[in-house]
Amino acid sequence: MNMVLEGIRVLDFGRYIAGPFCASLLADLGAEVIRIEKVQGSEDRFLSPITPQGDGALFMQMGRNKLGMTLNPMKPQGQEIVRRLVATADVVVANLPPDTLQAMGLDYDSLKAIKPDIILTLISAFGSGGPYSNRVGFDGLGQAMSGSMYLSGTPEQPAKSYAPFIDYGTASLSAFGTMAALLERQKTGRGQVVEGSLFSTALTLTNGTVIEQDALAINRTATLNRSQTSAPADTFKTQDGWVLVQSVGGPLFERWVALMGEPHWLEDPRFRDDISRGDNGAVISERLARWCAERTSAQVLSAMEEARLPAGPVMSPQNVLDDPHVAATGMLQRIDYPGLAKPAPVMRPPVRLSLTPPTIRHRAPTLGEHTDRILGDLGYSSEEIQALRSARVI
Repeated sequence: MNMVLEGIRVLDFGRYIAGPFCASLLADLGAEVIRIEKVQGSEDRFLSPITPQGDGALFMQMGRNKLGMTLNPMKPQGQEIVRRLVATADVVVANLPPDTLQAMGLDYDSLKAIKPDIILTLISAFGSGGPYSNRVGFDGLGQAMSGSMYLSGTPEQPAKSYAPFIDYGTASLSAFGTMAALLERQKTGRGQVVEGSLFSTALTLTNGTVIEQDALAINRTATLNRSQTSAPADTFKTQDGWVLVQSVGGPLFERWVALMGEPHWLEDPRFRDDISRGDNGAVISERLARWCAERTSAQVLSAMEEARLPAGPVMSPQNVLDDPHVAATGMLQRIDYPGLAKPAPVMRPPVRLSLTPPTIRHRAPTLGEHTDRILGDLGYSSEEIQALRSARVI
């Protein structure tokens, strides 16, 4: 089966999530992705370790479909390997500081001198051109500095999302930009720089609230899980757990009013439209909280489904593993990995294509698993590879 990016080679110098997951998405579409790590293994390989050798849970996801090699690009022999690799590549993905990129020969001018049509996908915390350009950062900074964290939690305690959605969003947008650059190169033969940043992704996700603030100076503060722009939209305690109910628009509110047996609320000016219902959401949440407290989660969700109101259980990671919809749709693909007692449940590519679907074709590489093969393809002899290994270049 032909794949969308078959024949494209990507060098993945990414770390943690934003860079590596961008490369993972390209690999899912058929690109040959070479993950390049430190000789001793990059730090992100070992996050949340689950194998005897310390390989981490996140790496099972980030490393899928990739070849793995170790390399020290700061040594002269390592820089020569980088040059040879770049000459064979179409895309370089890196989320490294500008001075590190230059020292490693991965800045765009250096890459372009080797391969004129190369595409460099750069991912940073804050992007270039402003006073924060050289700052380092992780997902949490994007959440903190975009308004997202301020409007989560409570006024007394801002809350960061457990899931690093800024990282994953940046990876996805950077993969989108890389695909656009590949299409442009196909038309014109020109490479270019694709630039993504955690801060720009975070501001994209909170832009509606920033626009509202600029227009109305509304100065919103956090209301935990309760929406401020529609209702009912909140989390509710049941007799045996928690559920989330989310409603937007008049028709859904009408169904909810019928379910609650409160028809007079349709004539109440406090609830005339979404923003009014959001402004008075505490009243609506209190009514639904009393209703949910008298029922089990299953009873609440059954009634909501019958009324065609969006609702779902608040699930633990184990609940996710046990969920029948996850099982029926095959969202998680079980993949063996050396040292694991059982195959890891890796999430399949989140977007489906009917003719050329992205797939997980093989597990994440062990540390340096394909180094010899890759260097051999570049023209290095077995003796040269051994010398490089002895010198800790690889």
